Amino acid sequence: MTDAEWAVVRESLPVPAWLEGRGGQPEGYCHRQMIDAVRYVVDNGIKWRCMPVDFPAWDRVYAFFRRWRDQGLVKEFHDRLRGGVRIAEGREAEPTAGIIDSQSVKAAASVPSASRGYDGGKKINGRKRHVIVDCLGLLLMVSVTAADVTDRQAARALLPRLREQFRKVSLVWADGGYTGCLVDWVKEKFLLTLQIVKRSDGMKGFVVLPRRWVVERSLGWLMRSRRLARDYETRPDSSEAFIWWSASMLMTRRLARQPQMRQEHS
Repeated sequence: MTDAEWAVVRESLPVPAWLEGRGGQPEGYCHRQMIDAVRYVVDNGIKWRCMPVDFPAWDRVYAFFRRWRDQGLVKEFHDRLRGGVRIAEGREAEPTAGIIDSQSVKAAASVPSASRGYDGGKKINGRKRHVIVDCLGLLLMVSVTAADVTDRQAARALLPRLREQFRKVSLVWADGGYTGCLVDWVKEKFLLTLQIVKRSDGMKGFVVLPRRWVVERSLGWLMRSRRLARDYETRPDSSEAFIWWSASMLMTRRLARQPQMRQEHS
């Protein structure tokens, strides 16, 4: 991280328990070193044991990653950054609409058969990433499942969580994979409008569809992180944690550029 990025990250870090008198002991390594090391793994796709000597010992970095994954700290960190990006873009911190989609990726040999499957439509043996983003393309919800889990099945778990966490969200755009009784179910149970955006019969070739391009772009952003080019994780929640980390890297860079951009415009 640059110094400007670290200033953004430091303001958004979750407060350790020992600082609030909730027990535990101070950590032995600087947070900046640990976060830099995890970001290095995400960006370059290396194995944990291949951590360069410039960073703390690989097992300490992995312990840091594991603790943030299990305690939900990486999502808390991500959500604080997302609120900052939305405010910097002139939006409210809480979104009112979202876009849902999925992405099937091949799984490495380290992925057990219990959490992998075959996506017949994409002809991919691996896992599927289900995401909901806001209108800026920032992540709201993430779920990693076996690739044979359909979009509608995953949405039945994701959309209630979305409604619970983001009370202001009332509209979600989706593609044709989410049609059927799911539309009526979320409307009746959660007062959530699921609007299906389909290609018309007259469309030929590549066509930019309203709103759906936003989530497609977000999935493209994730693929810039080499650790996410394929699913290497034994546990699905580790895959989800890496997705949160990847999105956080994008937002810290955007926020770090804000003062410079304001100076240029002035």
